[in-house]
Amino acid sequence: MLRSVEQKRQGAVTGGDGDPRVTELRSAVARLRRRLAAHPGEFADRSIAEEELAALDAMAAGGTPEIPRLRRSLLLIAGAIGSVSALSPDLREVRRAVDLFGGPVRGQG
Repeated sequence: MLRSVEQKRQGAVTGGDGDPRVTELRSAVARLRRRLAAHPGEFADRSIAEEELAALDAMAAGGTPEIPRLRRSLLLIAGAIGSVSALSPDLREVRRAVDLFGGPVRGQG
């Protein structure tokens, strides 16, 4: 059966028929990006967080991302917005989604 162009396009955007971890990561990243965009306060590393969230989304959109790169982006995002308590629940969800790719790093919960 042939798929329409729109179905193919949507598959590429959502991670396709593939890995549910990718879908979870993209959803968590999208939620945090929306919350960050809506957050009224300015902070010094906001642009770093925005860039790394975009990088996470791009990695996930490309298929199964590299675990070390995921963790590096997560670390940069956490460092950039870690002190903004209003964003911590969404940051925690991104961390959980990243952990789906390789579990917690040794020595962590």
